[in-house]
Amino acid sequence: MEANMATNNLTTEAFRTIGGWLERPADPQPQLTGNVNADAIIVGGGFAGLNTALELRARGASVVLLERDFAGFGASGRNAGYLGGGLGLEYDMFAKRVGHEQATKIVGFYEAGVPYVEARLAASGIACDYIQSGIVRAAVHASQEGKLRKDMATGMSLGAPLQFLDHAAMRARGIPAAFLCGVYAAGGGTLDPGKYVLGLRRAALQAGVRIFENSGLQAYHEGKVITAHTAGGKATAPYMVLATNAYTPQLGLLGNKVTPLRVSAIETEPLRAKQLAALGWHGREGIMTPHWTMESFRLTARNTIVATTKQLNYVYGGGTPNVPDNDAYAALASGLRDRFPMLQDLGIRACWSGYVSLAYDALPVVGETGTHGNVLYSAGCSGHGVATQSLMGLLLAERVMGNEHPLLAALRHKTPSVLPEPLQWCAVKSALRITGLLDAITNHRARGAATQGVAP
Repeated sequence: MEANMATNNLTTEAFRTIGGWLERPADPQPQLTGNVNADAIIVGGGFAGLNTALELRARGASVVLLERDFAGFGASGRNAGYLGGGLGLEYDMFAKRVGHEQATKIVGFYEAGVPYVEARLAASGIACDYIQSGIVRAAVHASQEGKLRKDMATGMSLGAPLQFLDHAAMRARGIPAAFLCGVYAAGGGTLDPGKYVLGLRRAALQAGVRIFENSGLQAYHEGKVITAHTAGGKATAPYMVLATNAYTPQLGLLGNKVTPLRVSAIETEPLRAKQLAALGWHGREGIMTPHWTMESFRLTARNTIVATTKQLNYVYGGGTPNVPDNDAYAALASGLRDRFPMLQDLGIRACWSGYVSLAYDALPVVGETGTHGNVLYSAGCSGHGVATQSLMGLLLAERVMGNEHPLLAALRHKTPSVLPEPLQWCAVKSALRITGLLDAITNHRARGAATQGVAP
């Protein structure tokens, strides 16, 4: 199937309802039936929920984890697999909002996520094709260099370890020629998020976490003891953690704080040896761009290219339907042709979509609610979930055990409220439309420069 094939055919043949990284586990866990109790209930079997469960078990707590499908089904098993720190953050925006001192601590949180995940991979014996290559935020047109340099300067002033790569440095690293210059973060790299989240699932089961799959939370009752109800039973515990990110508003919480956004991805067929040689990219750094809605590209261990983001979508009322996004897949295929002209005949093997949650200030949303403050939540990953939501497991577990981790304290701030519908739909759709037009102008200029044979 050609990359420029009609989108409806691409979707029909290649769309995967569970993402392109994993298959359903061969050991499905039972549905919750009857009554169970524990020291903590965790809702959501992704990076945040599973790491919270592991951290609690390491501290001797009993844990019940409720997952409405299978652990790994949601955003954790669908993302691009970038393990990175703060590269890609809009440093200026949140520094102005919270001040330099707190912004420095928040950057520290983002950077701490990388070694946390690396330690988790080692401690739990998770093999997930991790390449410690670093990540590059790269310009595709000369007009983007100024933004890159400005963001880098602000990030470094807040403690982010960044390095500028000029054109010669990019070529020396073998990064494809469409990417002219960039900001490099040496920490982290890329991994297979499906293997990572299923590795966490396996480790949690081995640690004694009671995971109940196909057991979505339907309602809960507050009190000194939380009672969580599913279709088949109920669980009780002194604490409950909602590690549900973009799905949290559907549980009646954070609907006024976070916006679920649909993010899409496509994966190519494997590159042949000659194609890999022509491509270069020997370091296999994950690449993202400074567009208003970034593009991202990475090589996988199976020698495919995964392209993500580029075009976001919002469903009225904050819905999260698991359906194809034809326009997004077409935009991603177009982006592949623009950035990798030497691979025009490369087919698309898979496409999928998932949901991230975004606060208006693009910062994490963490805290507690309930009459006794014993319902904890984490959302607002803003597309940085591999590192941040994994580390969140440690912070939430410490909070359940009665300790306020300094990094959790650093994240506490007043999150701006989103608009009510239909104003929210109008505002988000308008913003996505405007940013799409601005990005299209940049891409048009880059194509023109490439056609003329000059640096874009």
